[in-house]
Amino acid sequence: MPVRERALLPDVLRGVALLGILTVNMQDFAGYLEWRQTGLDRVAQVLIDVFANGRFISIFAMLFGWGAYGLYRRHGPALFARRHLLLFVLGTAHHLLLWHGDIIGSYAALALLLPWVTRWSVRGLLGFGAALGGWWVLTGLLAVWGTALDGQSGSLRFTGLPTLTSAMSYADVLASRLRDFGTEYLGSLIYNAPWLLLLFCLGAAAARAEVLTQPQRFGWLFRRLVAFALPLGLGLGVALAYLNTRNDLTAGLLAVPVRMVGGLLGGLGYVGLFGLLLNRGRLGRWCTFAATGRMALTNYLLQSLVMTSVFYPYAGGQWGRWGAAPALALALIVGLAQLPLSRWWLSRHAHGPAEELLRRAVYPRKK
Repeated sequence: MPVRERALLPDVLRGVALLGILTVNMQDFAGYLEWRQTGLDRVAQVLIDVFANGRFISIFAMLFGWGAYGLYRRHGPALFARRHLLLFVLGTAHHLLLWHGDIIGSYAALALLLPWVTRWSVRGLLGFGAALGGWWVLTGLLAVWGTALDGQSGSLRFTGLPTLTSAMSYADVLASRLRDFGTEYLGSLIYNAPWLLLLFCLGAAAARAEVLTQPQRFGWLFRRLVAFALPLGLGLGVALAYLNTRNDLTAGLLAVPVRMVGGLLGGLGYVGLFGLLLNRGRLGRWCTFAATGRMALTNYLLQSLVMTSVFYPYAGGQWGRWGAAPALALALIVGLAQLPLSRWWLSRHAHGPAEELLRRAVYPRKK
């Protein structure tokens, strides 16, 4: 699509979300534990929990659903399936070869279910998404309740971090990922499916209603998101920050639905805020994030390459040596550096390198 025809708001949101996701992912890259942070590291962790944790991944997933819905409606099932199967292969390779926290493969696999709902109305998409989200949250709360009844509430919480030691080579890390692939990658896909499908449905509803491509028509919606969703999301972010000061299993389990619900509300609040800024002509420097948003796949993979090179034992060997504050600082440095790099690349090419390779594999070549 020519640049002049692209809607600005989705690209800006995607670029901002990419930076926000990196600040949260730094815990996994650097190997620090939330509840062990003190001093300036504790301040950094609280800021991440209140303003970023769950918010930007929700925006990113909604935008993925938004784009997948539009792709299916424009190009039909064959190209849609080919693109998402290739993305699943790419995401699986990213998980095995580079970083265990991949989201590309999970998104692509679940997006293959979207064709079933492409004919639904906006109300139908929102209702189905709400049912999925409600069921997922209820399941999570029942798990917390069951843990408390079983007397396991004092157990140490699950970290979700990879098991790394200073002596591990790249081959050792790869072997570990292959061994745990079924439980870690595929298990996570099944567990998170209802929540991700909720976010995809919200994105599809936004595409069907043209919320992001015709933002001037939805000032009323953006104002309500800022007035109601954003404060509730920030409040749940404060609750998440508190839960992340505790290392018991109950707090860890409860933090998951709090993170997801707070992340959804906070993410919707951010969408409303950027929508209002755009409608009032006040996006200003935020427009620079559109370049990283257009190259989201390339930048996401590059972030994994840079951070694993710094922290993993077979490269920089900084795993477990950094707290939240320096890790957050590094995330901001790397994420903001991608802004001018993305602008420079797009001044010479129509697409990012990863995006171009994917397009060549997906779209039929003209004879």
